Amino acid sequence: MLEAGSRQRSQPAPPHVVFETLSDPLRDPTRSWLRLLDDELPPRLIDFEEPNVLVWSSLWSKRPDARVRFDLAPDGAAGTLLRWTLLVEEPLPDPSLLGHLRKRLNELINANLRYTFGQ
Repeated sequence: MLEAGSRQRSQPAPPHVVFETLSDPLRDPTRSWLRLLDDELPPRLIDFEEPNVLVWSSLWSKRPDARVRFDLAPDGAAGTLLRWTLLVEEPLPDPSLLGHLRKRLNELINANLRYTFGQ
């Protein structure tokens, strides 16, 4: 698989909490952060190495081959350094679609998820 995008940012919650939240993103309806668009599907957890790595299935029916890998590490301040990486099979999506996929991951992880932890 090819790396089609990646972004790293800290999350205010500790790694075990972020791992738990990503492993079952629909678990807590009071902290709804995975708000999907009409063309998106809930991800399945397809691989993990607790507490450091999770891999989701694709969120997009247009790119069912896509995977999202999450790498988690302590950030030294009781939070988590979280990197998401978008992986796809060749060929890469056209630039417009690729930009959309990256933007959506950034919104879901570095905005929606982050806000549920109080930032």
